[in-house]
Amino acid sequence: MEQLNLLTPAGPPPDFAAGETVSVLTAEGLDRLLDYRVPEDGVSLGTYVEVPLGPRRVLGCVWGPGAGDFPQEKLRAISRVLDIPPMKPEMREFLSRAAAWTITPLTHMLRLATRVPALAAPPADRPVLRLTDRQPDRMTDARARVMDAFTEYGNLGFGPGELAHLAGVSSSVIKGLESQGVILRDLAPRDAPWPRLNPDGGTRDLSEGQLDAARSLCALVRDGTYATTLLKGVTGSGKTEVYLEAVAETLREGRQALVLLPEIALSVEFLDRVEARFGARPAEWHSGVTQAARRRAWHAAATGDARLVVGARSALFLPFRDLGLTVVDEEHDGSYKQEDGVHYHARDMAVLRASLESGQVVLASATPSLETWANAEAGKYHRLDLPERFGIAELPEMKTIDLRVDTPEANRWISEPLRQAVNGRLAAGDQALLFLNRRGYAPLTICRACGHQVGCDQCDARMVEHRFRKLLVCHQCGATKPIPEKCPACEVVGKMHAIGPGVERIAEEAVGLWPEARIAILSSDLAESHRALKARIEMIAQGGADIIIGTQLVAKGHNFPHLTLVGVIDADLGLQGGDLRAAEKTFQLVRQVAGRAGRHEKPGLALIQTHQPEHPAIQAILTGDDEGYWRAEAEMRRRAGMPPYGRLAGIILNGPDEPLTWDAAKALVGQGEILRRAGADLFGPAPAPVARVRGRFRVRFLVKAPKGITLQPALRAWVAAAEVSPKVRVTIDIDPQSFY
Repeated sequence: MEQLNLLTPAGPPPDFAAGETVSVLTAEGLDRLLDYRVPEDGVSLGTYVEVPLGPRRVLGCVWGPGAGDFPQEKLRAISRVLDIPPMKPEMREFLSRAAAWTITPLTHMLRLATRVPALAAPPADRPVLRLTDRQPDRMTDARARVMDAFTEYGNLGFGPGELAHLAGVSSSVIKGLESQGVILRDLAPRDAPWPRLNPDGGTRDLSEGQLDAARSLCALVRDGTYATTLLKGVTGSGKTEVYLEAVAETLREGRQALVLLPEIALSVEFLDRVEARFGARPAEWHSGVTQAARRRAWHAAATGDARLVVGARSALFLPFRDLGLTVVDEEHDGSYKQEDGVHYHARDMAVLRASLESGQVVLASATPSLETWANAEAGKYHRLDLPERFGIAELPEMKTIDLRVDTPEANRWISEPLRQAVNGRLAAGDQALLFLNRRGYAPLTICRACGHQVGCDQCDARMVEHRFRKLLVCHQCGATKPIPEKCPACEVVGKMHAIGPGVERIAEEAVGLWPEARIAILSSDLAESHRALKARIEMIAQGGADIIIGTQLVAKGHNFPHLTLVGVIDADLGLQGGDLRAAEKTFQLVRQVAGRAGRHEKPGLALIQTHQPEHPAIQAILTGDDEGYWRAEAEMRRRAGMPPYGRLAGIILNGPDEPLTWDAAKALVGQGEILRRAGADLFGPAPAPVARVRGRFRVRFLVKAPKGITLQPALRAWVAAAEVSPKVRVTIDIDPQSFY
């Protein structure tokens, strides 16, 4: 019998009585606790409250007893106690430890954990708009956008203002559709109950290897203590089915489960699989859901009503009542690292939270990160392997095309062997994928008359041509310009030339080579909405395209049954530059992309165009010797004292002008002895590779230390000791994943 463990109506007496002083953590940018007087009915630790702050009332959480260093007669009282389940001690500890690890103000961590609209609003009905079966008397573009919003986000009921915002229309358009009966205004509970999931619902036949792995995970779930497991399986081996069995066991145990996906807003197929397995859709938490749905999911996680949440990395900060299992799918994916605001890695935060909640973590990947592989090798994590594809499907054959031998023609990027392979697949009625991890048409636009390269006005970055959109785009700040007909520098007309390929240019070349083929591009910048991108993915999966041309978006777990050939246009692209993880990322990405081929009964082939077929990462992809590659990569990192066998921290100074930013850097250099005494090495300062972004100048440091040293206290002391202008922002990134 499933255990519900619902909140009991009666609780223990409050921790703090009326008139006592408590410290309250707010989500404001103060970086300190504030003292307030307890109201008449008392409060408990973790209680969410509304408190006065200057002329405003803001959200806060009772964090502990007051400091008592503020005059009692001037102390202001808590304005209101919110009707929300209090924050659990484990969640408060998680936020505190996450703040300490990432060197982030605790107030910012609370903001992450309460980023939901109308959180303080009391439970009540709300006005909602729903689509009826009627059609408007006259269809306009604005009315079509309103109806498309219901198709994209579901006919679950929108607030009037929210619908107008999502559709990009005025309130008069909404009112006009209401008057015609196309839209119905109704009242609905602000937080409706979540559909119950059936852990014993539609199961799928599993192979013996899958069953063994599922049994191991379920046993760990029943044990009720913390553990982390690496679930390593080749693409198509059925890792999802295995960890869904662990989700089912978690539900049977009366606990909650969280599944993190790197591209949740596009993962319709995954949500459909969950619904087929458990009889209802899970709660979702990502940028693609409505504000009302976010509020509902937050409250349902806090009460335990949402038993399973599928979300993006920020779902880790939901207030789960009893989180028993966290799955990080494609755990190697770079999108799990948050690189603005609070710098954290969702994989590491998932492990931290589970250790505090006595929960399980499953890190699933065909190509795990070296950090995860090393922890499994050291015995810190369990490891389960799925070395074979499910059913009759076999892994694709891997081959390289040496571009030093089979060189494409000038201004062409598809070699003759790859062209012939695509011809064969088209003749057989199969799909082919051409992969290049570069958006747009060309990465550089140059004047052949004077050599001028078109750059961004606000960033030290070259603008990327997006010919389909007829724009130049800065991939740092998002600024755009029309594609120039004459050179901005010498004003000569007709000499502007695009250099290098992006996916749009590969598509142009493909149209010339295969004019009869149906060609589809999968790139995040070409879709007007999540709905449009979902529709395109579904169309491709159903055989609606002959040739797919895509960026790394195609490697995000999508299943294309008719795809039997993958051609990697430039495997060397990721090996360029000084990125510590360049080879690792290339190995992971190319293996993941190649794994899209032959996932059903037809055999697959992956052709990898490269100038470096002898590179260890390329050789590991060809031979399938993952373990040999990881051991070699690990030994290289170990000798260099680099992660995961050493500690790194990136420090970015960001200032309004160059001299002020460099003055701040010199001040930090002057306090470098603090780091050296702690056993750390300081490298820099140096201009960031992109030295100016959005008009602000950027200078970088790198701090390196042996693995046994805890860097955070020394970094805090170092920054605090330096006299840095308040106009210069100092950002510390523990375990940086990129160095731009």
